[in-house]
Amino acid sequence: MSAHLPPSRRPAHPLPSSRTGTDATAQARLPGLTVAPSAGAAMTAGVDEAGRGCLAGPVVAAAVILPEGCRIAGLDDSKALSERQREALAPVIRRTALAWGLGMVWPRRIETVNILQATFEAMSRAVACLGRGRPLPAALLIDGNKTIPQAVLRAALRGLSDAALPRQTAIVGGDATEAAISAASILAKTQRDRLMLALDRRWPDYGFARHKGYGTAAHYAALHAHGPCPLHRLTFRGVPPADAAATLPGNAAQPVLQGSLL
Repeated sequence: MSAHLPPSRRPAHPLPSSRTGTDATAQARLPGLTVAPSAGAAMTAGVDEAGRGCLAGPVVAAAVILPEGCRIAGLDDSKALSERQREALAPVIRRTALAWGLGMVWPRRIETVNILQATFEAMSRAVACLGRGRPLPAALLIDGNKTIPQAVLRAALRGLSDAALPRQTAIVGGDATEAAISAASILAKTQRDRLMLALDRRWPDYGFARHKGYGTAAHYAALHAHGPCPLHRLTFRGVPPADAAATLPGNAAQPVLQGSLL
């Protein structure tokens, strides 16, 4: 991932959107959160993830630095917003942020290191994006009850000493109370949702466009009928073994298809 700077210093974001336009009227009615003025607030990044509990797809993390005193109308925890509200807020966040970055970790790596460690790696990659073309943030606000292990963050930041790493604070429920974390939660969620919409076209039997990889009844039914695809996390409870499709009735003669995740 590359660093992301304000519009005067960066090209337009290349990722496609699942909708066009914004609902400015609805956005203005929402209260929003404000970055509290404090020394160095402009160099504090909020960090959050999306997709940690899914059965399929990557875990995606975002890191966002908002200007001191910034207030974005409607900003809140991504889970408390509708898809329409999130999609309206995402471009506003990207335009307003001093810098933002995304990181993701895919299923094979998740299976190797476990989902918690994969989440830390995705967060570290998002933070590393912030340091490309500008100084790293002095501090990180991490949603949840755990900070990123120093060794994981150091590896993503190319071997910086522990003394040079950003200081970290874990905040339970921070996506609903800290503006920068809320902004990160929205960017991570919208990026992952758009990605799962695209991947649904590659693997249409599973309904990724609807449930985004979460363990819904329809998703479990599709897994039972078709077995897992390369997007599934085979170490997650409820996901059958990789060879399950070949043992299902009527599937024995079907070829195994291989291809890019995209």
